[in-house]
Amino acid sequence: MKSSSISLNRRQALSTFAALSAASQLSGQSPPPCHLRAGLVAYSYRKQFTAQSMSYEDLIRKVADWGLDGLDCTVYWFPNTSDPYLASLRKLAFKNGVQIYNAGVRVRLAQPTAELQRAEVENIKKWVDVADRLGASHVRVFGGAIPPHATEQQAIAWAVEVLKRGAEYAGAKGITLGVEDDGGLTTAAGPTIEIVKQTGSPWAGINADSGNLRVDGYSQFDSMLPYATSVHLKIDIATADGKKEPANWSRLLGMIGKAGYKGFVGLEYEGDNAEAEVPRLVATLHTLVRQVSG
Repeated sequence: MKSSSISLNRRQALSTFAALSAASQLSGQSPPPCHLRAGLVAYSYRKQFTAQSMSYEDLIRKVADWGLDGLDCTVYWFPNTSDPYLASLRKLAFKNGVQIYNAGVRVRLAQPTAELQRAEVENIKKWVDVADRLGASHVRVFGGAIPPHATEQQAIAWAVEVLKRGAEYAGAKGITLGVEDDGGLTTAAGPTIEIVKQTGSPWAGINADSGNLRVDGYSQFDSMLPYATSVHLKIDIATADGKKEPANWSRLLGMIGKAGYKGFVGLEYEGDNAEAEVPRLVATLHTLVRQVSG
């Protein structure tokens, strides 16, 4: 995709936040502070990790060279989770000025039996401990598929049970769990929000992904932001009729700022040309985030 096809530029970013400021002045309120940090989701290099042509050490150095603030360290391709390995990654990140802020793990919340729920809670605990050793303060999890013959409301209730118990454990270590809108039960914003609301824990929120929603991407993304604990941006977003169009990151950052979210905004690239495209895209993200954050 050519850079001209993505509506990302300095003029748009400044005009977006000028509009927010003007609206705030009319209402007699100050514009919300926008303290954002630019990151990269390791999943962007999934093909390279699978082919073992890139290591997490390589990616940490790239993130540092690009001047990004942090890495969402999708754990699927870790060679192991031993203490020495995790300590070495944590040290390398620190020495390069990179924060490993998020760990993406294979947790599926909607489990239909007490036995499966207990197993998934133990899975959460395992990865919370890994995140703790990495120095990450956030772990992103998934709703999972709606079990066969179950209703959406049943699946939400099962997901809530697992998330409550997982959040209790995570919170004791100062780690937040973020449910990502990503297929299955959490294909749409509504059930994703409902899981978090019913969980009712200060240690549970939403990993809001702008590109995973199937329809009305901007509207659904905006509805999740009050519950957002981490954010992913993608290069495409869903239209009202379910088609994909280039995402306007300036518009999305405007929503994020207006919602009062403070934290990391990470690029997650799902195309086939990461080596060429990711450096260009993270440069754009880095510039826009710096502009809107002051």
